[in-house]
Amino acid sequence: MVVSTQTKNAGQRQVKVVGLESTIVRFCGDSGDGMQLAGTQLTNTSAIFGNDVSTLPDFPSEIRAPVGTLAGVSGFQLAFGSKKLRTPGDQVDVLVAMNPAALKTNIEDLNADGTLIVNEDAFTGGNLAKAGYENNPLETGELDKYHVFRIPIDKLNTEACKDSGLTGRTVGRCKNFFALGVVYWLYGRPMEPTLDWISAKFGTKPAVAEANTKTLKAGYYYGETTEIFTVQYTVAPAKIEAGRYRKLTGNEAMALGLIAAAKLANKSLFYGTYPITPASDILHELARHKNYDVRTFQAEDEIAAMASVVGAAFAGAFAATGTSGPGLALKSEAIGLGIMTELPMVIINVQRGGPSTGLPTKTEQADLGQAIWGRNGEAPMCVLAPQSPGDCFDIAIEAFRIAVDYMTPVMVLSDGYLANGAEPWKIPDVSSLPKLTATHPQAGNDFHPYQRDAKLARPWAIPGTTGLQHRIGGLEKSDIIGDVCYDPKNHEHMIRTRREKIDKIAESIPPLEVFGETTGELLLLGWGGTYGAITAAVENAQAKGLSVSSAHLRHLDPMPKNTGEVLSRFKKVLIPELNMGQLLMLIRAHFLVDAIGFNKIQGKPFMICEIENKIEEILGNKPR
Repeated sequence: MVVSTQTKNAGQRQVKVVGLESTIVRFCGDSGDGMQLAGTQLTNTSAIFGNDVSTLPDFPSEIRAPVGTLAGVSGFQLAFGSKKLRTPGDQVDVLVAMNPAALKTNIEDLNADGTLIVNEDAFTGGNLAKAGYENNPLETGELDKYHVFRIPIDKLNTEACKDSGLTGRTVGRCKNFFALGVVYWLYGRPMEPTLDWISAKFGTKPAVAEANTKTLKAGYYYGETTEIFTVQYTVAPAKIEAGRYRKLTGNEAMALGLIAAAKLANKSLFYGTYPITPASDILHELARHKNYDVRTFQAEDEIAAMASVVGAAFAGAFAATGTSGPGLALKSEAIGLGIMTELPMVIINVQRGGPSTGLPTKTEQADLGQAIWGRNGEAPMCVLAPQSPGDCFDIAIEAFRIAVDYMTPVMVLSDGYLANGAEPWKIPDVSSLPKLTATHPQAGNDFHPYQRDAKLARPWAIPGTTGLQHRIGGLEKSDIIGDVCYDPKNHEHMIRTRREKIDKIAESIPPLEVFGETTGELLLLGWGGTYGAITAAVENAQAKGLSVSSAHLRHLDPMPKNTGEVLSRFKKVLIPELNMGQLLMLIRAHFLVDAIGFNKIQGKPFMICEIENKIEEILGNKPR
């Protein structure tokens, strides 16, 4: 949305300066072109400037796909604005394409009147052929509906770095900063945050630091002095709640939440895992914080990783692991051991496209069924899902609260969209965080390992404590005493008790809240990373006068106690999911509500317009 227009002098020409409420920029190029870094720098600079930001990194699955091919394209999308942003946006306003393959795979997402900046040096015969172009799209007229700026980025970058003494290959790796400099000029962004980053990052490599500095400035002043740009944009800082903020990805937030939970309970944190995309960054972040009594263990495989977590929980630590769908499949037997032994632990599944290896770097919500039922036997587990990158911090603390209070494993369903996406996060006052208490029985002679409290939680006995000896393992235990027991009635009693314990968790979680009117024609029910797109679409529909509200589930098993009541107050229920309808099936089964599924399985998050169009399709675009 344009909020202002004025003119200014830039060099020897007049430039129109257009003030925007928000904008969307995407960098795309080969996986070695530094698009993630360029996007991250623009994100950091915009956050420092005071904008609200939301990001969507997108990178190939192959470690090094062939250069110039469609499979090797890497991209980074960023929305920044002067208002609250719920998603990284739908259609892109500015697309920076570093080669033909990047252009071909991204051009459909550019607004019809959008700005296209291309590295024309990369549009060679060989690169065009790799991208599947028979003719150069820069010459055929097929891009005429866009504002196209053909910039010889390779040549200009080489010129800027000519006195650096670096090899041609190393110089070529600096070109992302030339493109970034052009975008900085286009939006009036300051270069200082990135210049400071370059100085700190390459302090021991002065030639590299100098080359990146020169090419960043060259890109910026190219925008200032060239005659091709006649419009510049500004986006004012956002009005946000006062406080101290930092930019945070979902994986970073999850790691910090795990640390915070352990510190709140005065416990050591153990994180046993096996690297897997897109969960590995949780391990990387936790490994940086050993000063907070964090122990990270990279196991030889997923099975060993999960078994180590069971062992750490038995020993009295706050124990957690992280993985994705394929890894969770391997962890399932040891998760069952955690359920049988009734020990507190947190299992994080950062969902990705499947099945099998599937789409390792793309997002999906297809592991809900796996989380609830994906173990042998009747093995109930509490399941939670964060709704935004920042909420990953809160959900990690909530997961440990439930795990310890109810002595049970808890699963957290994040996803690739939340894990890699970033947003400004207000650093909380420690005094505002929930209280976590972990208690252990003391030495004594009257200890029963399965003697339960009002929450049906058994005692968390520390091994080696005098008088607290008891059996542990995967065989069924007798109620209260804890000896191995094959009695049929005892087995059924223990199965039902473990299920009842999970159901009791609903007594300590907040009720399901409704965004909008609490009764009406249509309710959108979501979970996980669909929150931003659903809420934004509902806001837009409400502004048009449509009778639509939304609710979002952070607790999936058990669900809030008032879920059925909320659903009953609306004539229709729509459930958008990045799967074939897994929450839809649960809602229909539990509440006998004939909900409508809206499903997308493309490795991409919902766009706001997709959900908004579905709302209008159901309601017939009729105001209330």
